[in-house]
Amino acid sequence: MTQSPEELCHALIAAAKSAGADAADTLVAEGTSVSIEVREGALEHAERSEGTDLGLRVFVGKRQAIVSASDMRPETLAAMAERAVAMAREAPEDPYAGLADPSQLASGWDIAALELEDSTPEPAPAALQVDALEAEAACAAIDGITQVQSAAAGFGRSRVHIAASNGFSGGYGRTSRSVSCVGIAGIGTGMERDYDGDSRTMQADLRSAEEIGRSAGERAVARHGARKPATGSYPVLFDERISGSLLGHLLGAANGASIARGSSWLKDSLGQQILPAHLSVIEDPYRPRLAGSRPFDGEGIATRRRAIIENGVLTGWTLDLASARKLGLESTGNAARGAGSIPSPANWNIELTQGDVSRENLIRDMGTGLLVTSMIGSTINPNTGDYSRGASGFWIENGEIAYPVNECTIAGNLLDMLPRIQPANDARTHLSRVVPSILIEGMTLAGS
Repeated sequence: MTQSPEELCHALIAAAKSAGADAADTLVAEGTSVSIEVREGALEHAERSEGTDLGLRVFVGKRQAIVSASDMRPETLAAMAERAVAMAREAPEDPYAGLADPSQLASGWDIAALELEDSTPEPAPAALQVDALEAEAACAAIDGITQVQSAAAGFGRSRVHIAASNGFSGGYGRTSRSVSCVGIAGIGTGMERDYDGDSRTMQADLRSAEEIGRSAGERAVARHGARKPATGSYPVLFDERISGSLLGHLLGAANGASIARGSSWLKDSLGQQILPAHLSVIEDPYRPRLAGSRPFDGEGIATRRRAIIENGVLTGWTLDLASARKLGLESTGNAARGAGSIPSPANWNIELTQGDVSRENLIRDMGTGLLVTSMIGSTINPNTGDYSRGASGFWIENGEIAYPVNECTIAGNLLDMLPRIQPANDARTHLSRVVPSILIEGMTLAGS
């Protein structure tokens, strides 16, 4: 009889104890995914995958080791435990390793309130193909589109369970439904591409395939004829599609693992103002229907809503147990882990305070500058915050979009950039990272 993820977790813990482990925790994840890709009106690729991943971490004193497998047979569980214990006995001691104290563990959570699973039946491959074909046809119908590079639709269902010898045991399931499309305008060296896509927990929330395909086509055509912009100091407006990367750099620098290593440009900024005083960054793992929502983290500690930045001031770090212990602090319930990896700090749902002006008004008021809609590459100095990235988008003149641009670089320093950000009010609130378009004055732009 096939064992459930919960049963497998407890069987692994029992095997670890029998093999000589002082303590252990385990994660079991099972999932199914289906993806369909089409090209020129016909099926291009179809894939279905099903599997179960098992991860076991054991402790022998202050030594730890982790092993993973995808085989659920009893003899495999025993072999995993024996191998993990043998590895741990040879590992160096880590004074910060260990499970949560039972008093720290989450309890009494309400999974149903998070709405992480769609109760409707899994879509048939034929239904996914219809979505992909509709997206492709809508993109191809846009005047100026020379090729639809890809159109795809997919579905996934997963279930994860975490258990530990400290008494914690909990799990939940998720579903995801997606449609995406990439269009190309122009030919040869003059080709430009752009995309659109949507991924939701619930099928009913998914944008229509026709809308996604049409948007991808319109965006690609708008980029056709791009050229290099001028070099100099200009205002730069980060479009809502890519503005979340700025927040990502900030969150990475506030990650407890980076702080504990001393390799963060924010390491001396705790309690300091790093954003404008009217802006906050809120983490909320309890927003329904989002991939970043969860009642507990990878170490069984309750997640919680918190202000990472409140009224512009950095209030704290993002911590798992190990990084918290290194810093003499308490975990913030932000441990993420996979079957083959030890826990590390990660953020859940994030929201930056939105502004009170539209993206269009920011474009109008910026005069001459760059609207960035796509970025490639990244050179971020983790110690200083020096920032340099390749960009493309649209040149703004007299407060209006003049022409598309590409092959340019924008540069600055995040410690200088972030206190000057001006957010618009156009963030998509259904995303796990809610960040509007962001304007920053006086950035260095290298073009022609």
